[in-house]
Amino acid sequence: MLSVVILGTGNVAENLFHAFYESTSIRLTQVVGRNEESLKKFQDKTKVSSDFENLVQADIYVIAISDNAIPEISKKITQEGLVVHTSGATPMEVIPTKNRGVFYPLQTFTKGHVLDFSTIPICVEAEDPMSFTKLQQLGECISNKVYGINSEQRKKLHLSAVFANNFSNHLFHISEVLCKEENLSFELLKPLILETVKKLDFLSPLEAQTGPARRKDSESMKRHLELLTDEKQIKLYMLLSEAISKTYEKEL
Repeated sequence: MLSVVILGTGNVAENLFHAFYESTSIRLTQVVGRNEESLKKFQDKTKVSSDFENLVQADIYVIAISDNAIPEISKKITQEGLVVHTSGATPMEVIPTKNRGVFYPLQTFTKGHVLDFSTIPICVEAEDPMSFTKLQQLGECISNKVYGINSEQRKKLHLSAVFANNFSNHLFHISEVLCKEENLSFELLKPLILETVKKLDFLSPLEAQTGPARRKDSESMKRHLELLTDEKQIKLYMLLSEAISKTYEKEL
């Protein structure tokens, strides 16, 4: 059985806590965080502490905090054990100990919303084979999708996730704003959004693309631009339409 300490109390830490706690192969020995109020939601199930200098001994220390705080907090871990962070964009080398690694769950986490980890891809990386095997084992305790990736792959994967999740969500926001301008409900677009994602089960994004930019329907795009008044929305529409048109320019 692997013993684990979680450092952090935010969205990622909370989701990992529930996944680790429910696993029969993991002993969750402590949760450590600066926010004493946030620690209360863990205290009935494991030891908690707001003192990062007062850590219990564990096989693995999982740092699940904001990226810019990882170097500072990782320096406080002086116990023996594998030290890992959960960031997609932060180099493994910010952890000063050589017994270090990365345990990166590729998912978006929201406060108060606990996810089923069994389908969440977990990307692991470590300095040495024994630590890598230990992280693989930890991942397999909570997920059916564990992948070994290196730092360069992880950086590009995180960038890909920003395009797929953060940017697409901002486009949903713009769609909602446009709907509200005409007293329309964003609910009208949800079946379209869901079907767009479902198609990716049997088509690549390249094959699934539709719309006026792919068809090079300049009249429809012109009418769309006439409806937009926000300069940033106009630039975004033109930039994305141009990118789509260039991707499929050989088709027509």
